[in-house]
Amino acid sequence: MFVLAICALGVVEIYSATLHTKFVGAHVRQVYWIIAGLATMFIFSRINYQVLLENVPWMYVISILSLLAVLVFGTKALGARRWIRFGSTHFQPSEWVKLVLIVAMAKYFADPAKFRDMTFTDLVKAGSVVGIPMLLVLAQPDMGTALTYLPIALMGLFLGGMQFRHALLIIVCAAIVAVPAYKWGLKQYQKDRISSFMNPDVDPQKKGYQSIQSQIAVGSGGLWGKGTTKGTQTQGLFLPVTHTDFIFAAFSEEHGFIGAIGVLLLYFMVLMRLIHNAQTAPDRAGTFVVMGVVAVLGFHVLVNVGMVVGFMPVVGIPLPLMSYGGSSVLFMFIALGIVMNVRMRRFVN
Repeated sequence: MFVLAICALGVVEIYSATLHTKFVGAHVRQVYWIIAGLATMFIFSRINYQVLLENVPWMYVISILSLLAVLVFGTKALGARRWIRFGSTHFQPSEWVKLVLIVAMAKYFADPAKFRDMTFTDLVKAGSVVGIPMLLVLAQPDMGTALTYLPIALMGLFLGGMQFRHALLIIVCAAIVAVPAYKWGLKQYQKDRISSFMNPDVDPQKKGYQSIQSQIAVGSGGLWGKGTTKGTQTQGLFLPVTHTDFIFAAFSEEHGFIGAIGVLLLYFMVLMRLIHNAQTAPDRAGTFVVMGVVAVLGFHVLVNVGMVVGFMPVVGIPLPLMSYGGSSVLFMFIALGIVMNVRMRRFVN
């Protein structure tokens, strides 16, 4: 119910945000994706998640090959290769890799042989499982999606028994890599996003434009908002990509503080239900799978909303179930279908 409520609000806002753009009608396509998502959720809810765990090696190999295919045959748009085109449909493999990584981490740490203190070798192996596809996605380049792989790894390590010395080692390694990664690993536009986050007023017409316009839209919504299709920032096309990455800003402008809090409460309820399912999972693997979904969903919401209100740099991370996009919608519904299967299995001896 909470999930469908979020989807419904998303469809309404996509309609409003694309009303005067070339994307008009996107809300209808979003409805089709939601219907397809519900169908796939039902299918995956009937598939024993243990079957997925048993086929992790094949799934992982296919996911790596799909990411390599994107780099070679992918459709280029906005300076990046992120999609493989099939006729009029665009498929984004990096979204599906999240599912594979969730199941892979669950498989690795739920192994009976891992019921012991985590070793340095375990840390390196788990990091490599996530690190390889992450590097391939960064090469597209798609830093936003690549970052969503991190919470899967961290959740797996945390539940797998990561100790303080392991966390300290990760922090030290991240600090050592940060400077050279920023200097030589990031594209110029990615560096601009970070610098504009630190001081968006330095270049308000270019580097800081998205962040500034987003915060103006959120603030102009006031308590109750301006009403659907009546947001000045949204309808005046001052706010960029309103139906995808900045849909929360558009929604906040048109539905105000009350509407924004309502949406966040819906996400909170979904996360709480997922955590409860993790607590009642029939085995360790089930708990890891559900908490992996929690990590991805929570990270998406946190970063997207933080980006919109100026608390985080602008990155290409959509708001789950609300932002327009078939791959994102299907990923979320399939993940929820797997969670449903874990919940149903708690009654199976």
